[in-house]
Amino acid sequence: MKKHLWSGFIDTVKREVVPALGCTEPVSVALAAAIATRELQCKPAYIDVHVSPNLMKNGMGVGVPGTGMVGLPVAAAVGALAGDPDAGLEVLKSITQEDVVRAKQMLDAKAVSVGVAQVPNILFAKVTVGAGEHSATVIIADSHTQVVSVSVNGEIRFSAELAEKSVSEPEINVFDEATAQDIYDFALHAPLADIEFISQAYELNEALSQEGLTGKYGLQIGATFQRNVDRGLISGGLMTDILRRTSAASDARMDGAMKPAMSNSGSGNQGIAATMPVVVVAEHIKADRETVLRALMMSHLMAIYIKSYQNKLSALCGATTASMGAVAGMTWLLGGQFNHISNAICSMIGDITGIICDGAKTSCAMKVSSSASAAIKAALMALDGIRVTGNEGIVADDVDATIRNMSALANGAMTQTDVQILEIMVQK
Repeated sequence: MKKHLWSGFIDTVKREVVPALGCTEPVSVALAAAIATRELQCKPAYIDVHVSPNLMKNGMGVGVPGTGMVGLPVAAAVGALAGDPDAGLEVLKSITQEDVVRAKQMLDAKAVSVGVAQVPNILFAKVTVGAGEHSATVIIADSHTQVVSVSVNGEIRFSAELAEKSVSEPEINVFDEATAQDIYDFALHAPLADIEFISQAYELNEALSQEGLTGKYGLQIGATFQRNVDRGLISGGLMTDILRRTSAASDARMDGAMKPAMSNSGSGNQGIAATMPVVVVAEHIKADRETVLRALMMSHLMAIYIKSYQNKLSALCGATTASMGAVAGMTWLLGGQFNHISNAICSMIGDITGIICDGAKTSCAMKVSSSASAAIKAALMALDGIRVTGNEGIVADDVDATIRNMSALANGAMTQTDVQILEIMVQK
């Protein structure tokens, strides 16, 4: 076992698995606006936003928590007027209805503009707030909370590029040396005290799931499953519970519920997809606390590992890759070993690779439920010794090679797919 990687694994999960209130793309804009307003030292009279095409795609049609509205303009306005600049992806946690009214007034006055920036960054948000002759600009790039530039009245107050020059040691990517086997070994053998923090993923995403089942959010995918179980049109059981509870959390999250999701790799839906199927299986087999925590750690770290080979945002639906993390935790809970997990991930890659990301919106809950369904199907196949073989499509015999093949597709040919998706969306 490569125990020298374990501290890096823990640091990575703590960095990539964090609470997020609302879809992380509009929230990233709201965070930049909140930080810029703090630098301006007064409430802005106007807000100017420029974002990368991918961020525009994911921010156009998704609900902004607490506002009852969708899109980047309201995210920028409410973030500037009432966002907490120190709260990261929970920047909007303290907004009130009065704040929303003021944000709508800014929108009605056409004081908020949003455009596409032609930048090489996949994830990029530049927000300028101004009042009178004064202005402040904040740029977030490459990850949802990474501030790379702060300027006031044209004077640079902070630059990540300048800050990096003072750092002597280069950043180390723990996955340069790691394999899926190493993640499996870590999840099973790491000291429980070192991974206990992952329990918050269960707490937050389960609460969001219950909210989705009881409220009328989005397309009500989770509630639809429940209603039809009650009507006798579909049966209950493990698969139905996985679909019902996983999609309900996404329903609530994508329609602006004021409850945070525990995210994964910068996405609340990815965090939900990596958490809820594992939780449901663990409850089904009546697993003890330690087993649940190890399964959740395996799922979340495997999801991060798979995602690490891909661009932060792409045309490939992130819920699919996060569910490949979930299939690891589910398969292990059901009695599988590493070879079963490898086979299950390969089968999923042979099944749902290519599901497109056409922006964040309520129908993402359908893709989350489809991915969860593919995961339990692949897990059960693997436990019976069945898998998509290395002779088929992009699937290789080795799980790590198969992951890289899928990622090459996402980072390569699907970049043009991304361009086409955005063109369709903006012309509607």
